[in-house]
Amino acid sequence: MKRMSIRLPHLRWWALGHLGLCVGFAVTTVFSLRHIWTVPILALWLLLAWSLRWGDATQRRARRRAWPWSLLPLALWWLYLFLADSYGKIDMGAVIFHLQAGIEDHGGTQRILAAILYTLAALAMLAAFTWLVRADHRWRLHERVLVLFLLAFNPLLFGITQQGAAIVTEDGAWLDRRYVPPGIEAVPAVLPNLIVIYMESTEGTYTDEARFGNVYDDLEALGERGVVFHGVRQIENTGWTTAGMIASQCGTPLMPVGIFEDGQFEPLEYVLPGVECLGDLLDKRGYRQVYMGGASIDFAGKGIFYKNHGFDAVLGREQLSPRLDDPSYLNDWGLYDDSLLAMAHERIRRLASDPATPYVFVGLTLSAHPPYGYPARDCRARQGEFDGVSILYSVECTAWLVRRFIEGLDAEGLLDNTLVVISSDHLSMKNSAWQRLIAGPRENTLMMFGNGLTPGRVIRREASMVDVLPTVLEALGFTVPAHRAGLGASLLSPAQTLIERHGLEYINARLREESALQARLWDNLE
Repeated sequence: MKRMSIRLPHLRWWALGHLGLCVGFAVTTVFSLRHIWTVPILALWLLLAWSLRWGDATQRRARRRAWPWSLLPLALWWLYLFLADSYGKIDMGAVIFHLQAGIEDHGGTQRILAAILYTLAALAMLAAFTWLVRADHRWRLHERVLVLFLLAFNPLLFGITQQGAAIVTEDGAWLDRRYVPPGIEAVPAVLPNLIVIYMESTEGTYTDEARFGNVYDDLEALGERGVVFHGVRQIENTGWTTAGMIASQCGTPLMPVGIFEDGQFEPLEYVLPGVECLGDLLDKRGYRQVYMGGASIDFAGKGIFYKNHGFDAVLGREQLSPRLDDPSYLNDWGLYDDSLLAMAHERIRRLASDPATPYVFVGLTLSAHPPYGYPARDCRARQGEFDGVSILYSVECTAWLVRRFIEGLDAEGLLDNTLVVISSDHLSMKNSAWQRLIAGPRENTLMMFGNGLTPGRVIRREASMVDVLPTVLEALGFTVPAHRAGLGASLLSPAQTLIERHGLEYINARLREESALQARLWDNLE
């Protein structure tokens, strides 16, 4: 059988063209440019290929069976590009924690087809590059330099090296020295109830009407009931759902189990066993506590966290879907938010039926989950047809459903003696409005009302989700040591936050070097 010639005269420009498309896609992804810029980059690449005669028969002095050294580095770049194009900024803490906590019940089936396409494109690119190295001796000679470049500048590998660097840093306890174990010094005469609603990816950045129109109007209306906090930034290791909830309830970022710990990739049985969180503090004071979310509680350790930290009932897709009138009314992740919030309303009604026992209810929506969202049937009836790609449609849906939910509770008198906290779980990952989102400063949603908080108040402070814990405790009427809990400072007090004192970038740099706080979080891990 005749071996195919490495000259491939009839496929040369197809191979070079595919390589150019891949280079263009990589550049636009790394620098967060619109993918339309791939076209001029491709044109420039082909111009260089033509002028330098890449792959031309006159350059064929390479060995027929030469294998490029760059195949593995290029494959690692494809992994990075898939993650970056799917989620935006790559958070290695998120990658490591999800591997530890489990991703079996992931609802992002939309990305499965994308992963298949990425794999096919990557294989085609590796084949084209192998041909180029074999067909053009200049590429073979300089290809080893390319290996060093690919390894040195892959952000994914950079993140892994940062995780390892914490082991040998000169001061890996900077944050741990500033950590204040959460505690309560005094309690109010009457213990108030607490309702916390985390809105998936519904960040406060959407208040900018010049960029996003009126999608946030219903949440702005809710904010007039109490205190709205602006300037709540996102620090490292708080940028995914479980991490955002933990930051706001434990006062600390979710730093995954150390990379050299025994059993680090075995299924977790405990999440943050070394620290006390909001649920632990309120459990000691007799609160009944319930978590409800439309997605699986087995994904990313959510259920483990709440069960470990004082919650009496932890309910997700598996527990709630049998209660649906229409069993088929589910999305890739689980329950739609109109179904979830209806069940949440009923659960709060039951909790409030025993006024002698205070309660905590924590809910998590999913309508605005990237990249396009999962708007509920009630929203489609109100907003009109969903085009399948507009995340702004889904954000507006979340805002309206949450407002309707709160107003429904209020109409029944279920918000008496109750603090309500409305918050995003984290800043949105890459979605269909990404270029507008990253065009300016971003912040989380955070508002609180009820329990005597002054309506119409706006607080602008540089803060992060770790400051939510002491703020909630003080809004409930508890006295906390020096207005601090964990790494957070109460935004209702004069105490400075870490970001106010040191700046966002400095705190992020310290987080990347911290090892002592990480050890504290996972102390007593069996």
